Amino acid sequence: MRRRPKTLTEAPILFEPGGGGSVLIGGDRSRSGPAGGEHNPSATGFTEESAAVISLRDTAEEDSAADAATRARARAIAARMALRRPRRDPRARRGVGALTSLRYRDGSDEIDLDRTIDVLAANPMPEDADIVVRERVLSKRSVVLVVDISGSMKGERVRTAAAAVGALAGGLDRDDLAVLAFWSDAAVLAHFGDSTTPLALLDTVLSIPARGLTNVHFALDTAAGLLRGVSSPDRRVLLLSDCVHNAGPDPRGVAATIPRLDVLLDISGEQDLELGRDLARLGRGRIRTVRTYRDVGPALTSFFQR
Repeated sequence: MRRRPKTLTEAPILFEPGGGGSVLIGGDRSRSGPAGGEHNPSATGFTEESAAVISLRDTAEEDSAADAATRARARAIAARMALRRPRRDPRARRGVGALTSLRYRDGSDEIDLDRTIDVLAANPMPEDADIVVRERVLSKRSVVLVVDISGSMKGERVRTAAAAVGALAGGLDRDDLAVLAFWSDAAVLAHFGDSTTPLALLDTVLSIPARGLTNVHFALDTAAGLLRGVSSPDRRVLLLSDCVHNAGPDPRGVAATIPRLDVLLDISGEQDLELGRDLARLGRGRIRTVRTYRDVGPALTSFFQR
């Protein structure tokens, strides 16, 4: 039997870091718009007047041993990932991708004769850089990581999710990355283009008290809004959750609007495998299940193999 989520009578709130990183600040819930409506995270969301505030836990003072273990877990996940990474040349990511004509550089072996002849006609004494070759170039990816920190993800589950965020942020350091945490509300922890570090993102996720219901619809709707602001040909959302959606509208509709949606489903406790599969199918992505943090690295690798 399909779970019936709670009908929301108030709109969810979108939070952003504030107070020097010690709090999350969101708009007045009564003025946040319709409870199930489309959200635009790039618009002016709130003022300090009538703002909702969530105090973040000081990870330097509380649970230091557990947080150190989570960082170690992130390193273990990263060690088991094999994400296809770009060369250090900032102009292109070569490998599997669109076939493109480029100036010759070491390693190129397929000459674009038509383009090279045009260059030689204008310069009969060519240098290596005047030769045009054909190579496959990978486009820079734009990825929104959406991590569930609702009440159903408390304890070890949220620590594994936080470790996955830290590990994946390190693995995608040459791509465009945004990070969103959600419960019945949501918080944008990093926008595209923000300067941050994998460990800073991990610590921020850990510092948010696990709380509330699980509003997958609002999280995906917000992530879709973030993607609408970028032009990369490879735009995707990666959802880390148990998919126990119990608040807000059915998320299947918004999943279908996302260019690609992959689902990393935690099955170590309660979960909704049917919803996870539906979201990945409608979002033209993949679903992978994980029971412990040891499963996370290979699962993340599979999402970026194509």
